[in-house]
Amino acid sequence: MHSDRSPTRSLARLAAAAGIPLSLALAPATSGSAEPVSYHSATVRGIDVFYREAGPRSAPTVLLLHGFPTSSHMFRDLIPELATDYHVIAPDYPGFGYSSQPTLSEFDYSFEALARVVDELTAQIGVERYALYMQDYGGPVGFRLALSHPERVTGLIIQNATIFAEGWNAEATRSFGPFWQNRTAETEAPMRALLKAETTQWQYTTGEARPERLSPDAWTHAQRGLDRPGNEAIQLQYLWNYQDNLRQYPLWQDYLRVHQPPVLVAWGRHDPFFTLAGVERLQALVPGAEVHLYDAGHFALESQRADMLPVIQAFLAKHLK
Repeated sequence: MHSDRSPTRSLARLAAAAGIPLSLALAPATSGSAEPVSYHSATVRGIDVFYREAGPRSAPTVLLLHGFPTSSHMFRDLIPELATDYHVIAPDYPGFGYSSQPTLSEFDYSFEALARVVDELTAQIGVERYALYMQDYGGPVGFRLALSHPERVTGLIIQNATIFAEGWNAEATRSFGPFWQNRTAETEAPMRALLKAETTQWQYTTGEARPERLSPDAWTHAQRGLDRPGNEAIQLQYLWNYQDNLRQYPLWQDYLRVHQPPVLVAWGRHDPFFTLAGVERLQALVPGAEVHLYDAGHFALESQRADMLPVIQAFLAKHLK
């Protein structure tokens, strides 16, 4: 395994493979940021895994785990703000962002495999403990890490990622059931629709109280990744394997019940996929959990970062320092 520490060279190579302009990839994360962000590629299990990194390595680590259909790009503005006090790592999963996308025969596109990749990446970087920030797909990845290594977890920040069946919006997610029960061209059709440009934009804008704060860069960047040749098969496989996450819910709930880790829930209350019922169940399991709800949807960080940042910083300062 190796890590390419020349950020511009490695990012140029990965951007070309992803079909994303290098100028967009190298755009400043935020104006006047106190801590610069560096961009790296590590070889994990033969796969090029891209990750963003910022902050001193001697500081406590915050591991940012992105959701579908985005990448570490969703944390582009948050990273330099957290990096003034913390060591921040944000990887792209295989098939997302600037990480490589091996074929289905070359990589097991399951969430168990994702957790192993992220686990090995942190070991390669030399990270032994971390707070986990989990959004959407980041939940199944992060809870697998927490269950495997509870001693490494210093805290959990959960943004619109449920681990309760009650937390699913039945109307918005009803097409998953037929797909998981009998995968055919017919049941795949609604899943393929999730990969279309209009659906990607819908995921960002639905439930958003401040649409004027949403940058089109968010869904444009995500869609460029989805539109790569061969990526549709990868995303369908992830969606197929998502059913295993529901089977793991009781284990992750037991983890919370037994370990009672510090938990911050920063949640878009108008999420079309995951409902507040899941938040309520989590509060019952972890009575000390800190919960903040925002007038936003699935990607609350896109519009609510200014309001979420001090809450996140206060939580980390309380539990990591």
